[in-house]
Amino acid sequence: MDPSFIFYFLAVVLVLVGIAGIILPALPGIPLVFAGLLAAAWTDGFRHVGWVPLTVLGLLTLTSFAVDILATVVGAKRVQASSKALWGTFIGSIVGLFFMPIGLFAGPLLGALAGEYWHTRELGRSTKVGLATWMGILLGVALKLAIAIAMLGIFAFSWFF
Repeated sequence: MDPSFIFYFLAVVLVLVGIAGIILPALPGIPLVFAGLLAAAWTDGFRHVGWVPLTVLGLLTLTSFAVDILATVVGAKRVQASSKALWGTFIGSIVGLFFMPIGLFAGPLLGALAGEYWHTRELGRSTKVGLATWMGILLGVALKLAIAIAMLGIFAFSWFF
């Protein structure tokens, strides 16, 4: 068996786990996609994918960190969520991992709602903050999926053309 097969297989596994990580908050999705694409380019000796596309992929990876942070904050800040709501979102995301798959979606929503309710004692406002924060998270996931698709497209274009 060709030893490069193992490295290509590892690259594919990293990309697939990275794509799963875009949805699962405990995994660094886009960085794993980048690591998989970098591993494939390295295994090929950078003959098909050179430094220019890899730099673009690296910049997209950095952009994904900003998307991660900003999407949730923008959703929460849009309705003037308290810092307790943001902490609730974070804690709810972690707790939600233990109640998969429903917990992935319900955890951040319930966490933001609980954090805001703790802060204001107003159920209507807390629900609004919870939903806005949750929508921000969904927007972030959608944007990160778009980044991953763009990364795969850039890599494929560089590889074949």
